[in-house]
Amino acid sequence: MNNHYIVAIANQKGGVGKTTTAVNLGAALAQAGHPTILVDLDPQGNASTGLGIEADQRDLTVYDLLSGSETLASTAIPTDIENLLIVPATSDLASADVDLSQMPDRTRLLRNKLSEALPGTIILIDCPPALGLLTVNAMVAADSVLVPLQAEFYALEGLSQLLSTVKQVRQTANPELRINGILLTMSDYRNNLSQQVEADARATLGDLVYPTVIPRNVRVSEAPSHAQPVLEYDPGSKGSAAYRQFAAEFAARLKLAEEAA
Repeated sequence: MNNHYIVAIANQKGGVGKTTTAVNLGAALAQAGHPTILVDLDPQGNASTGLGIEADQRDLTVYDLLSGSETLASTAIPTDIENLLIVPATSDLASADVDLSQMPDRTRLLRNKLSEALPGTIILIDCPPALGLLTVNAMVAADSVLVPLQAEFYALEGLSQLLSTVKQVRQTANPELRINGILLTMSDYRNNLSQQVEADARATLGDLVYPTVIPRNVRVSEAPSHAQPVLEYDPGSKGSAAYRQFAAEFAARLKLAEEAA
């Protein structure tokens, strides 16, 4: 096991709270004193925007990290939150699947770069909503995969393709890769469907499903338009409380992983 922890946040389905989870988990971990780097691997660059990184601040991006001689140290820039750095993304990343496919060892580009991280650093990778070369790079680099799962009707059906990809990466390129856990997002307990999805997920996946469930919360939805995590935008909101609680559970799982290694 490395002296740092790399977790890919992945779901090939868009709109499940993946970037929201990456930004707010990163912020909560940093606020709790854990040195954290968020790698924005999504060409939409929403995690970068959500942490207040303007376009003119993105001189060096994750594309430069993957495709050239730039290092993690040269591309990771500070955010307004102490202990939290981000490797930002721009739309340049949209061509990465094609551009990087010609490079030698193309599935290990990110793994090689992230090996430079300082001991004790938590690295979160916000993956694009697709299972292409970028997401494979994230899984080859990662110790584990965190899967945000929206509490909706087809949620569990969509998991099978992602779990199949994890299994394939484990067999071919990263035998240590495991599932960190499943985080239920956008849950509305007034809705019987949300309760049923949670019950089905816990029955099917057991302890892989985190105890904390992220509620559907208007403050969580508003925060990105203010270029802030909800923990900064409205620290007292239900969404902030849920992400803080989840971050504590997440950190505890990483510690358990360390002890088991």
